[in-house]
Amino acid sequence: MDDLIREFLIESQDGLDRMEQCLTELEDRPQDAELLGEIFRSVHTIKGTTGFLGFSRLEALSHAGENLLGLLRDGKLQADGEIISALLELLDGLRAILQSIEESGGEGQAVDDVEMIERLRVLADASRAARIPTEKRTASAEEPAAVHSGAAESTLRVDIGLLNRMMNLVGELVLTRNQILQAHSAEAGFAPLARRLDMVTADLREAVMKARMQPVSHVFSKFPRLVRDLSQQLGKPVKLVLVGQETELDKSLLEAIKDPLTHSVRNAIDHGIESLEVRQAAGKSSEGLVRMSARQQGSHVIVEVTDDGGGIRVERIRDKAIERRLITPQKAMQLSERELLQLIFLPGFSTADKVTNVSGRGVGMDVVRTNVERIGGKVELDSRPGNGTTLRLSIPLTLAIIPALIVRSRGQDFALPQGALFELVHLTAEQARVQIEWLETAALYRLRGRLLPLVFLDRLLAQNEASEQTGCYIAVLNADGRRYGLVIDGLADPEEIVVKPLSAVLKGIGLFSGATVMGNGEMALILDPGAIAVRAGIGLNAEEEEEAETKESSSVSGSDFLLVEAAGEEAALPLRDILRIERIPRARVERMGLTPVLRFEGSLLPLEDRAGILAEPARADSEITVVVCRDGSRHVGVTVSQVVDVASGGTLKHAGTAIVAPEVTLLKDRVTGVIDVATIPELPEPAEVAG
Repeated sequence: MDDLIREFLIESQDGLDRMEQCLTELEDRPQDAELLGEIFRSVHTIKGTTGFLGFSRLEALSHAGENLLGLLRDGKLQADGEIISALLELLDGLRAILQSIEESGGEGQAVDDVEMIERLRVLADASRAARIPTEKRTASAEEPAAVHSGAAESTLRVDIGLLNRMMNLVGELVLTRNQILQAHSAEAGFAPLARRLDMVTADLREAVMKARMQPVSHVFSKFPRLVRDLSQQLGKPVKLVLVGQETELDKSLLEAIKDPLTHSVRNAIDHGIESLEVRQAAGKSSEGLVRMSARQQGSHVIVEVTDDGGGIRVERIRDKAIERRLITPQKAMQLSERELLQLIFLPGFSTADKVTNVSGRGVGMDVVRTNVERIGGKVELDSRPGNGTTLRLSIPLTLAIIPALIVRSRGQDFALPQGALFELVHLTAEQARVQIEWLETAALYRLRGRLLPLVFLDRLLAQNEASEQTGCYIAVLNADGRRYGLVIDGLADPEEIVVKPLSAVLKGIGLFSGATVMGNGEMALILDPGAIAVRAGIGLNAEEEEEAETKESSSVSGSDFLLVEAAGEEAALPLRDILRIERIPRARVERMGLTPVLRFEGSLLPLEDRAGILAEPARADSEITVVVCRDGSRHVGVTVSQVVDVASGGTLKHAGTAIVAPEVTLLKDRVTGVIDVATIPELPEPAEVAG
């Protein structure tokens, strides 16, 4: 019986989730037969099972709801705001009983059941007093729809605990693979087995990660009800638009962003959307708009909550922060508009003039940032006075396994997440002495005409200083809008690392986000670029980011390029299109028909063999360099001989009107061809490959 009740609870909760989503949609489409049929089936299924299990409260409530829904489904009653509100309260009551059964095994005490049943009966009786003429019933309004056995037979519910266990085991397998690859990379006889292990491990990791992925619609579906209730409570007509609900995210991360999104939507409606009178006076639509969207961008999912309200006035933020003694007046005068916006995320901050049961207690936005950063994400806020506000959450696809660059400082290895890494700069001892500038105790490096603040990792960690000056690397990082260079001694190969939690002692240092075991079997701490920036006092670079955004939205002219060598010639790739540079075993390249392809983050990338190395006979231990690029909504790869540099350039044209073909740019005073990734052909369809 325990297993039977557990299955009943899972199916009932799923049915109520669908019912809630359908009820909020029903308000816009009150005669939609498909929605009415879905809602009726949800309640009918609960009622049909409760009698057998002996849950009398559930049976009585669902029976009363089924009577009313039957009249709606048969066209004898039309759904209005009062009926939908009553059905939503019924849903809350059913959900509370299910929760009680899950927690205690019993249905709990029937407090308001009689009142709820009577309310549903009165609404049902109203249809008999003023009956709507019954129209010819359509097929979709079917008797309860028959369950499609094909879908049921092809799916299986798996406990999340089992998936977590599988993910942990895959993580251990990744560590073992890394150690085997390092230990036996030079053994020719072992190399094919090592490559095979690498491929199988990568495929298994992708499969387990995919099993943990769920569409964000599982979270988004909760918000139509929330928006409806807040709209009625605050007297503000608000429309909710949901975009990208098919975007997938790891189950554990999906659960972690529920509260941040709830705070964000409540703030958007309470603080962002103006009152009806104010909107009309400003010439806006009387109905406010809240837009929730999700999209995948590289190894992250970007979730945005946007409203078309009055925006945020930074002067009000500054005054409130000073009033609540969260910042001194002197410090406030030194902050840019972008930095003032970030004060919203301080604990205890609120611009509300009075505390309501919706907001105003100053415990909202700090919770948003804390919860998102806890799972390795980041939060950004954009606002235009009079035109609305956008809250942007950047969430990693998964927490367990991430790509990282292994860096060295005073003989100790650390893992640096590649998500925050923009580029690497190498300086010889002489270049470091001449090109690193000092402003009192602050170190700066002039990177392509811009001063980049530097943080020396050895000094930050109070490591022993070098006896003599040697060459160094500068890892250019961007953490939460703070752009800086991290100075390190050396580099090792990039690795996929398994993130392990820190002990309480190391967590208290505040500069590390986790730990990992490297391929050589040694432990390495994972650096936290955001925490390092805050500890070093790196400020937000609003001007630099604004120029970067402008550059991204402009044409190729005047852009930054990655200079590469391919087949003995230099070529350029627009830096804005590049996602990652990978050094991979040649054996990982497969073919789909005549097209070379590479597995990347769960999908197949078409490859352009710019270096001309895929046609050559492969050595057992050969590796290739692949630049992974973004082309619209797809990802593609370009093989190159080596990466040379990063430089700025501009598009050249003939003296006439025609553009030089292929497109070229001027890099380091040399005319260089630009690789157009849009010309890389799409992958052939399976039927074409078979033909």
